[in-house]
Amino acid sequence: MRSLKILLVLPAGENVRVTASGGHVPRRAMLRFSVLPLATVAGLTPLEHQVRIVDENVEPLEFDGDWDLVGITFMTALAPRAYEIAREFRRRGVTVVGGGYHPTLCPEDAAAHFDALVLGDAEPVWALLLEDLKRGDLKRRYGGSTVCHGAGGLGMGTVQTARPRRELLEPHRRHYATLNAVQAGRGCRHACRYCSVARFHGQQYHHRTVQDVLDEIRNLKGDFIFVDDNIIADREFSAELFKALAPLGKRWVSQSSILIADDPELLRLAHEAGCRGLFIGIETANEENLAMINKRFNDATSYADRIAAIRRSGIGVIAGIIVGMDNDNRQVFENTLRFLLATGVDALQLNILTPLPGTPLFRDYADAGRLTDRDWTHYDYRHVVFEPSQMSRAELQAGADWLYAQFYRLDRVLWRFAKAVFKLGWMPAWLGLKLGLTYRYDNRRQGIRGWNPARCCTPRVARWSCAALVRCLQTSREFLQRGSVDVG
Repeated sequence: MRSLKILLVLPAGENVRVTASGGHVPRRAMLRFSVLPLATVAGLTPLEHQVRIVDENVEPLEFDGDWDLVGITFMTALAPRAYEIAREFRRRGVTVVGGGYHPTLCPEDAAAHFDALVLGDAEPVWALLLEDLKRGDLKRRYGGSTVCHGAGGLGMGTVQTARPRRELLEPHRRHYATLNAVQAGRGCRHACRYCSVARFHGQQYHHRTVQDVLDEIRNLKGDFIFVDDNIIADREFSAELFKALAPLGKRWVSQSSILIADDPELLRLAHEAGCRGLFIGIETANEENLAMINKRFNDATSYADRIAAIRRSGIGVIAGIIVGMDNDNRQVFENTLRFLLATGVDALQLNILTPLPGTPLFRDYADAGRLTDRDWTHYDYRHVVFEPSQMSRAELQAGADWLYAQFYRLDRVLWRFAKAVFKLGWMPAWLGLKLGLTYRYDNRRQGIRGWNPARCCTPRVARWSCAALVRCLQTSREFLQRGSVDVG
């Protein structure tokens, strides 16, 4: 049986990519955690094959290597870099396979750049793909047209997967917040119009057995992160999981819908299980915006009470916020900052509304002729790629940058830490501080400053106004010196 040499690659954006000529790794480890999808694909690979993982966020990618297969996973913003990598390896005669969110949701865009695509989850098809490659009979596509588990419905069930090969990432451990990333379940049964997760998994949720998750976590050294999109997607499963985790004495963070705040028992069980921080997609404090994106269950009128309930339980809140929805005007940035400061959230991940290909929101904006930018590298949640409803593109970009910079002002980062120590305890407070300092560093490194459209004119108008003021002052000084002014 012929063994294969397999290279698995995670591309990185130009502003964070490590290259041979620029080997410095940006100090943003808190924003990186284990490359779980590729580590899992490595775990699915039979042991007779040789596997290596390269994450361009932490090490340079070398194209000169004796590889039989290169696998690349990527989201939309990294598609151009993934295509560039694929082109270079194919030029050298290497077979290249693409997978992940963008190829699954936009296969017509990706297909021409790869010898084959994996659509949806890799578990059902990876071994077959390797066998086909060895026989010289590689198919163009593996998996379903949208999702591996089938499309549509509100399905639930169990899923089996391989243990991720974390040891392949060990040489670069220091560049990650943790290598201990664990996934208990996949998918989401909600149907938020902007979300690619629901589309990728066909609005279904599948989870592993509690025992399977527990066996993996027991073998991890130290704390960990659940990378589930919603750790409470199945209330019965999550409650059972939390009870089983409690005796291990480990601490962890994850993602959850804000609905956890409505369930005091589940909150208590999560904290007793070791939960010390949750990323929560708050998105917007505007009820009409929530209706537009099909996320009414968030109920903006109850945000303050719900966030307070989560933090009272000893769990920090990392808020996900989106700006640029159709009911956002120039006041949204200032109002959102006030909201975030008043509710006491511990960290912020700010996104500019981004219609990702394959989502209903993308179709809505494309049909309305509102997409102004098809450069996939700009679909990173930090660029404006559409025509906003109540402000200009420049104002949306500047306002988002201003809000990010203001929230992570150094005095605010330190003040949040001091308050969190007493409110949440040392571990969540320290997590919030490290996140705050990392986001601040990252924003400053990228020059994110912006200006507030509700209070400031554009920089161009501001320069014109300053010049006019200078001319006015000069005229006034001349008038005082002469005691009169010529009028004709």
